[in-house]
Amino acid sequence: MEFNPSNNVIKLCIQGMDMERKGNAEEASGLFLQAWNEATNDFEKYIAAYYVARHQENVPDKLKWLETALQFALKVNNESAISAFPNLYSNIAKCHEDLGDVRNAKKNSESANSFAGDPSDNGPFYHGTKADLQVGDLLTAGSTSNYDSNVTMNHIYFTALVNGAGLAAALAKGDEPERVYIVEPTGAFENDPNVTDKKFPGNPTRSYRSLHPLKIVGEATDWVRQTPEQIQHWRDKLANSKGEIIN
Repeated sequence: MEFNPSNNVIKLCIQGMDMERKGNAEEASGLFLQAWNEATNDFEKYIAAYYVARHQENVPDKLKWLETALQFALKVNNESAISAFPNLYSNIAKCHEDLGDVRNAKKNSESANSFAGDPSDNGPFYHGTKADLQVGDLLTAGSTSNYDSNVTMNHIYFTALVNGAGLAAALAKGDEPERVYIVEPTGAFENDPNVTDKKFPGNPTRSYRSLHPLKIVGEATDWVRQTPEQIQHWRDKLANSKGEIIN
């Protein structure tokens, strides 16, 4: 299953995170539990269980929910879930450590380390913009941000989710048509730190950045277009993101 911010379980988790930021822990916990109760597939259950775990008052209950989240993440077993394994195993290891279970703490810590490192995502990859480009062109770092003309990008950003690239294109500055290009990295890349583990575990949006150019190899035309109301909603979130980058 692909990460979708319009998914009701995801929306409940986002609402819960908003309550957390406002210091309303009880309301946040209720929203996360509602997300768990409404989850109908493995992906939704792993996400919801992760957040229910954060609001447990004792370590054994937290461990139980984290292991539940891991159980469903292992069933999903796609790039969105695999990216969460270091986070999940590390948190489970910490619970075992707090409970004095050295053997299981070490075992889960080793599992976390085994999944750490460069992303294993093989794409295809996409970059959303309003620039009119051609196959063979290179997208390079050092350009002005799509969202803030006062920011120079030290990396070039891309995603493996075509709808995510489509959203990035819709939010880019300018009046030109939205374009989503199919791209190939020409060098190493890493998880986008603006999203990885900051909200959802791992990198479910499959967002990446690189110091190396991206080569345009085609153009995608089939992605979910946002309504004007949805675009304004995302613009409002972007304005309050304190410098975080979408795409």
